[in-house]
Amino acid sequence: MNKLRFGILSAANIGRQNWKAIFNSGNAIVTAVASRDVGRSREFIREGQREFPFAAEPAALGSYEELLASPNVDAVYIPLPTGLRKEWVLRAAAAGKHVICEKPCAVSAADLQEMISACRKNRVQFMDGVMFMHSPRLARVREVLDDGKSVGPLRRISSAFSFLGTGDFSHGNIRMDGRLEPAGSLGDLGWYCIRFTLWTMKWQLPHTVTGRILSQSEPTGGREPAPTEFSAELVFDDGVSAGFYSSFLAAEQQWVFVSGVNGWVWVPDFVHPFNSREPAFEVNRTEIRGPTAAGIQTPIPVSDPAELGHATAQNTIMFRNFANQVFSGKLNDDWPMWALKTQQVMDACFESAQKVGKPMKLESKL
Repeated sequence: MNKLRFGILSAANIGRQNWKAIFNSGNAIVTAVASRDVGRSREFIREGQREFPFAAEPAALGSYEELLASPNVDAVYIPLPTGLRKEWVLRAAAAGKHVICEKPCAVSAADLQEMISACRKNRVQFMDGVMFMHSPRLARVREVLDDGKSVGPLRRISSAFSFLGTGDFSHGNIRMDGRLEPAGSLGDLGWYCIRFTLWTMKWQLPHTVTGRILSQSEPTGGREPAPTEFSAELVFDDGVSAGFYSSFLAAEQQWVFVSGVNGWVWVPDFVHPFNSREPAFEVNRTEIRGPTAAGIQTPIPVSDPAELGHATAQNTIMFRNFANQVFSGKLNDDWPMWALKTQQVMDACFESAQKVGKPMKLESKL
């Protein structure tokens, strides 16, 4: 069976869970890891190989340029800070490498459009790394939203994603530095809320957006401030509205509530399912379990108790879907569109907040 050969561009911690996902995908492998410090690349590979060993040990590289030049890499996974992503997506596209890019994908929608255009020009696939978009649960939620009875015409979409940054988070984490992560919690967490909202609305953009920075990091040690708490309101046609809250200062939560004329859908764990093997949601106080309810039978490997990266986890499915798309020889235009619309709404939220809540108008189409 063909295996898509991934290079991981940086030794960031998020790459560790995705190493496992690539390992369990069945149609992809890691062939190289690059860091500015080759020692970090070697340690990253040692840790990955210890638990989930690829038959051929991936190459440890000391520069991103070396990875992009490698003939043994077909695609790159890019978890670099947002402020650096544009350069390396453009370079990856020019090198003919397919791209999975962490979110938020870019500093602005204009930058992201340039990145997507470069990928299209070079006939390489682009996708952002939003794992829940590949969960079987999502298809089941869509069935409920579209059945015309359970929820009925939509009225309101509410969501929140937060966690409490403890320890050295406020001083040492890049998400607190506006130079590297300009949108802070809005980009890191609000991206997911915006994505679920747009998915619920079948990619219709809101016509008006307002945003508020509720708190931000201190501009100390050469850092620039970044939002640590953010809230926003989105208004769509037909009277549908949406609101979300993202924060590094509140206890962990990751829920979405979709209200309609007839009823509601409640997803208490829409980003990272509490049980990724059988992710559940509620419809009018009745629990529905994801994969089983959707008619998908998934064996549970007894030897793999971890929730992330197992054979049927959403991040594993994401890499599997990406590899299958590349092997099809066709570009999936939906994936870049999802990212671009999410970025456009995020930009509008941020611009509104910087203008003290001034409502921002959006075009109905990109």
